Amino acid sequence: MRMIFAGTPAAALPVVETLSQIHEISAVLTRPPAPLGRSSKLVPSPVEQWARDCNVEVLAPTRMRDPHFVDRIREIAPEVCPVVAFGGMITDELLRIPPRGWINLHYSLLPAFRGAAPVQRALLEGVKTTGVTVFKIVKALDAGPWFVQREVEVEDHETAGDLLDRLSILGAQAMVDGLDLAEKGIVPSQQSATGITLAPKFTVKDARLDMGAPAQEIVHRIRAMSPEPGAWAMLGEQRFKILRAQVAYDSDQTLQTAMIGNAYQDRIGAILPTKKKIYCRTIDGWIELIQVQAVGKKPMVGADWARGVLGHDREGVPSLG
Repeated sequence: MRMIFAGTPAAALPVVETLSQIHEISAVLTRPPAPLGRSSKLVPSPVEQWARDCNVEVLAPTRMRDPHFVDRIREIAPEVCPVVAFGGMITDELLRIPPRGWINLHYSLLPAFRGAAPVQRALLEGVKTTGVTVFKIVKALDAGPWFVQREVEVEDHETAGDLLDRLSILGAQAMVDGLDLAEKGIVPSQQSATGITLAPKFTVKDARLDMGAPAQEIVHRIRAMSPEPGAWAMLGEQRFKILRAQVAYDSDQTLQTAMIGNAYQDRIGAILPTKKKIYCRTIDGWIELIQVQAVGKKPMVGADWARGVLGHDREGVPSLG
């Protein structure tokens, strides 16, 4: 089929690469170049870069209702438009152009977690099972009828980045299968009217950690926020991110040994560093900080970070807050 692929981040690349081997991708629709990090330099999206490398036309309108952009879509006359994390609103006018519609890959088992952050919300809630859904876009948010769903088990220590990588690969084949059904004229299934949940995008404020929460809840938030926006806490005046962590159980002999004679072990947020690990006290136990990232620095092992920040003095260690 002749198609226009709509997508923006790196997570969309496995899908567009797979589709390009089977179908005719006449153009890609992506978000305009944007600043990367603290730099003011505009950088093209990963999908735009892929298209330019493959000599595929790039459509990156600043306004989805721009008449020149809409006219170009009509000129290309796509049969279908697959969508993966495009990040823009497809207007009613655009929805009517391809005869087989705009077919979206969503990283959840709809109707659960409709919205911009389904993977992060799933991890925050500690779900054990998630997946992908290929569905036809309608005016309502992620509410269209679906062609394909694929289910996966969430692994215990996966971050949002880890899980998204897996779902992107799974989603590539799911999109192929969904487009095949659309091409054959198969009528998609209506989503259930029950079990609808929403997954709005997180902010940096949402990523602030409360060490007074239960240990498992804190770990869920850390996994959900990694790599972006990154769960964070304060150590004195220093703000840093915690990218990976796990609940430290009573069976952790390193923790048990370190707790002996420690005057701070009952203080919420107290840090307990050892030679190879670093722990933090919560309302109901301890978490191990596996990977952290100071502002402007690269991610590093938690214990290495602790040695650099705290030195070898184990007395009077401040709390995280």
